[in-house]
Amino acid sequence: MHNPGLKRWSLRVLLSCVGVLALALLAAWLFLRASLAQLDGTRRAPGLFATVSVARDTYGVPLLQGSNRLDLSYTTGFIHAQDRFFQMDLLRRVGAGELAELFGERALAADKAHRLHRFRARAERMLAAMPAAERQFIDRYVAGVNDGMKALGARPFEYALTGTAPRAWNAADSLLVVCAMFFDLQGSQEPRKLARGWIVEHTDPAQRAFLLPDVTEWDTPLDAALLPGRTPIPPLPPRWWGQRGGSALLRVASADFIDAVGSNNWAVAGSRSRDGGAIVSNDMHLGLQLPTTWYRLALQFQDADGKPRRMAGLMLPGTPPLIVVGSNGHVAWGYTNSYADLLDLVALDVDPANPARVRTPNGWETLASHDETILVKGAKAHRFVVRDSSLGPLRQAGGRTYAIHWIAHLPGALNLNQRKLETADTLVDALAAAATIGIPAQNFIAGDDKGNIGWTITGMLPRRAMAAVTWDGALAPANYPRIVNPASRQLSSANSRQLMGAGAQLIGDGGFDLGARGRQIHDGLLALGADTDLKAVYGVTLDDRAIFMAGWRQRAIAALDAAAVAAKPQRAEFLRLLQTGWRGRASVDSTGYRLARGFMWALYDLLFGAANVDMAALDDKAGMNAASARWPAVVARLLDERPASWLPAAYPNWRSLELAAIDAVIAQLTAGGEPLAKATWGARNTASIAHPISRAVPALRRFLAAPADSLPGDANMPRVAGPNFGQSERMTLTPGKEEQGVFNMPGGQSGHPLSPFFLRGHAAWVAGETVPLLPGPAVHTLRFEK
Repeated sequence: MHNPGLKRWSLRVLLSCVGVLALALLAAWLFLRASLAQLDGTRRAPGLFATVSVARDTYGVPLLQGSNRLDLSYTTGFIHAQDRFFQMDLLRRVGAGELAELFGERALAADKAHRLHRFRARAERMLAAMPAAERQFIDRYVAGVNDGMKALGARPFEYALTGTAPRAWNAADSLLVVCAMFFDLQGSQEPRKLARGWIVEHTDPAQRAFLLPDVTEWDTPLDAALLPGRTPIPPLPPRWWGQRGGSALLRVASADFIDAVGSNNWAVAGSRSRDGGAIVSNDMHLGLQLPTTWYRLALQFQDADGKPRRMAGLMLPGTPPLIVVGSNGHVAWGYTNSYADLLDLVALDVDPANPARVRTPNGWETLASHDETILVKGAKAHRFVVRDSSLGPLRQAGGRTYAIHWIAHLPGALNLNQRKLETADTLVDALAAAATIGIPAQNFIAGDDKGNIGWTITGMLPRRAMAAVTWDGALAPANYPRIVNPASRQLSSANSRQLMGAGAQLIGDGGFDLGARGRQIHDGLLALGADTDLKAVYGVTLDDRAIFMAGWRQRAIAALDAAAVAAKPQRAEFLRLLQTGWRGRASVDSTGYRLARGFMWALYDLLFGAANVDMAALDDKAGMNAASARWPAVVARLLDERPASWLPAAYPNWRSLELAAIDAVIAQLTAGGEPLAKATWGARNTASIAHPISRAVPALRRFLAAPADSLPGDANMPRVAGPNFGQSERMTLTPGKEEQGVFNMPGGQSGHPLSPFFLRGHAAWVAGETVPLLPGPAVHTLRFEK
C-alpha cells in the first residue's frame, strides 16, 4: 500500500545521510588541506642571525638564501618537516627498531632485528662526544623540524590514518636516519657471510675457488688493464650441485628478483669535455616509494670567512642538513655503494656452565646484557634481552652463536665531516675530506672546475691484518686508496670491483656486483671520444642495451634446435619470440629479453636449488646470489664448456638441462592462461611506486601511488629499473656551471598527496627527460625573520 509519509521520511533520511557523508568528506578534505606546507608569507623565528628566504620554483624545489649557515640549518629543518615528516619518522624508526609503535605486531620482527644493534643508545653516545659547533648545527636543524611541525594546521595525514600522534624530533633522531641507511646499504653483508660460510663447509678449495670467483671477464677495475686468468673447472662438483630445492613446480627466481643493485657514478675529465670542465654524473639505486628518498634544493650563504657559497644537490630528510651529492660551485661529487668488506660474523663458544660467558678469538669474556622494550601498537610492549660482546651483539644461525662485528658500531662511523665538502675548492681538498666522512662506505667520484677527476672511498673502512680472525679498529684515512686523473681521463663506479692491485685488500669484497653494468658504463664513456659534452655523458645513464643478456639469448636459441621444438609448440613459440621479440635492449615491448632473462634465472634454480634451501634456513636472505653475484659467469662457463662431470645426474646431457630451464619459464609465464607472446618485459617491469601507507590502507592506493608505467632497463646495464627499485635520481653537471646541470627523480618534492609537488617531475623521470638542476624562477616565497 502506498504510504506518502513513509516515502517522505525515507527521502529525509537519505538526504540526511548524503549530507552527513558530504560533511565528512568536506571535513576530511579540510583536514588534509590543513596539513599542507606553508609556501608563502613571513614567519618569525627567534634564534636566527638574519633573514632567510625560501623561494620555491614550479617543481617545489627551494632555494634557501641567508647570511649564516646555522640559519639555513634551521630553515632546512622547517621545510623538511612540512614536506616530509612522516618519511623522516619512518627512517628514524627503522634505524632505532621502533616501527611497531606505528604499525603493530607485523613490524615486530624487523624491529627486533634492528634493535639488536641498539643504534639509539649509540647515537646518544656519539652526540655526547660531538664537538660543540657540530652539535649546534644539528640542534638548529632539530629546532626547525619541530617548529615546522607545530606550524602545520593539522598533523600529517599518515598519523590520522594510523591513529597515532607524531613524536617531537631530537638530535639522536638525525643520526638514526643515517643508521637506517647503514641497514639499507650494508644489510646484505650478514646473509652473505652466512651463505659463504655454508659454501665453505660444503665444497673443497678447488670447487670453492671456481664457484666464488674473485674476478670475471666482466670486471673493469680502475687500476688494471689485464685481469687474472680463469680459475680451472674442478674435476667434480660438490655433492649438492644440481639437486632440486624440493618444490614440485619450479618458481623461477626472476619472477620478482632484481639481479644487481647499487648505483652508478662517473666522471669525465675536462681534457675530454668541450668546455674544459669535468663532467660528473650520478644515479643512486634504492627502493622506490613516495615520497622519494631525496630532497632537492640549493643553498646560498656565507662561510666562516665571509666568502659567498652556493650548494646545489640532494639531501636525505632527517639527517644533519648537508648536501649528500651535488656541487659546491668548485667541486661536484657523487656516490655509489662500495660493497667493501665491513662486517664479520665471528663464531663464539658458549660456556656450557654459564651461558653469559663466551670465548672470543681474544679469550673468554662475560657478556653484557641490555633489556630492550619495543612498544607495539595495539598489543603489549615486547621485551627482550640483547647480549653484547666486545666484538658486537650476538645472533644465532644454524645452531651456532656469532658476534656481529660491524664497522657501523664504531663511534666514528657517523660524523658531520660531509660539511667539509661545502668549502672544498679543489679536487685535492674534496678527496682529503671524503676519506674522513662518517657515512656507510661509498665509492666517491668527484671532478672540479679545473677539469680534474678523482676516486676514493668515503666512510669508515676496517683495518685488517692478514692472519687475524676479524678486523681490529678503523683504517686511517691517510691510507685510503685513491686515483687521480687516470690516463683514460675517465672514472666510473658501479658497485663492482674497483681495484685489483694495491689497495684492493684495504677494501675487501663485501658483495661486489658481477661487473657487467660497470663494463657497459666504462665502454660507453670511452665511446664518447675526446670531445664530449654534458648531454652525451648524461645519455649513458639511460643506456638499456642488453649486452650482458645477449649471450643468454644465444644459448637459449642454440638449445632450441629442430629436435627440441619438434611436436613442442610452446618451445617453438619460445624460439620464435627469442628471434623476433628481441630489440637488443631491455625495452618494454621485448618478449625476447624477458625470456632470455628467465632462462638464465631458471638455470640458477635448477643448479643451486638445494643449496639455496639450506642457506635460507640460516637466513631468509641467504643463497647463492647473496654469496656471489658472479654466479651467472660460472654457469655460463659450464654451459659453454660442458664438462661431463658437472652435468647434474637428473639430465642425460647439457641440452636437456637447458630445455628443462626453458620449460620452467614457459610453465610460469603461461600458468594463468596468457599466451607467451604477451610476456613482454614491460608487463614484468611495471612501476609499483607508492606511499607506504597504501600498504596499510589499500583503498587509498589510487591517491597515493605513481602511475603504473612500464619501465625500460634492468639490472646488468646502466639504466637500472625494477617495479619498486632503481635510479632514485639522475644528475649530471659540471662544477661551476650548475646552470647547465640536468636532473630528474621519481616522485616529487612533497610527501602530501594534495600538494602540487607530490608527483611533479615524475613523468620526466619515467621518460628519462631532464629538468634543470638548479631551482627555476620563484613561484612561492616564504621569509623567516628573527
